Amino acid sequence: MILNFIFDFLLLLSVSILLRRNVSIYKLLSGAFIGGVSILFLFVNNSFLLFLYKVIISVLMCIISFGYRNIKYTFKNIIYLYMTSIVLGGFLYFLNVEFSYKQYGIVFINNGLSINFIFLIIFSPIIIYIYIKQGLWLKNNYSNYYKINIYYNNKKYCFNSFLDTGNNLTTPITNKPVILIDKNIKTDTFFYIPYKCVKGDGLIKCFKASIEIEGRRKNNVIIGIMNDKIKIDGVNCLLNKQILEG
Repeated sequence: MILNFIFDFLLLLSVSILLRRNVSIYKLLSGAFIGGVSILFLFVNNSFLLFLYKVIISVLMCIISFGYRNIKYTFKNIIYLYMTSIVLGGFLYFLNVEFSYKQYGIVFINNGLSINFIFLIIFSPIIIYIYIKQGLWLKNNYSNYYKINIYYNNKKYCFNSFLDTGNNLTTPITNKPVILIDKNIKTDTFFYIPYKCVKGDGLIKCFKASIEIEGRRKNNVIIGIMNDKIKIDGVNCLLNKQILEG
């Protein structure tokens, strides 16, 4: 019961942080208490009734912890509760199988050591922290990713772009926004524009091309070729916010 209570509290705390519910710790403890006590009543033999019972308990935990505003609000809380439960429960299951069983060929034998309680107390907060940190990063930045196609000399180049709010580079006279890429495209005609950054200043090689982003075609867009690789995972193009505004 205590183990289940701690587990449920960590799950509800994770949901609260990920969805920014800003509820009091007492509400989370109350919701976790309902989940902890419910283990005493898991004696139902019928699998469908047991499933229904668990769903009802999950709904009650979310309503007690986060309140009820509407169906969409509550449903989102429940979904995140199950998602977090799968992540933490998956790690718990993996380590329990890995360390509590010995393998002899294809046969697994329990050696009598269960690490559930030790794992939950020591490692669960670490796993939850990593999960929350990654979840918040994705939640805050996922909408800033775009697929972009650059058309130059009758060739199509595909890029994974990121909307970089720090990229305010524009041409000196016409004040046109500049898109930055770290892939060297061979250009027939090019020009240089000055830039300033935290590392210093200099000149960046640029050329004009057509781009396609979110189904819209834009012509005569300024593309700058960076000498350094972009340090955002999976990204090889930095968008200028003016490109989306214009």
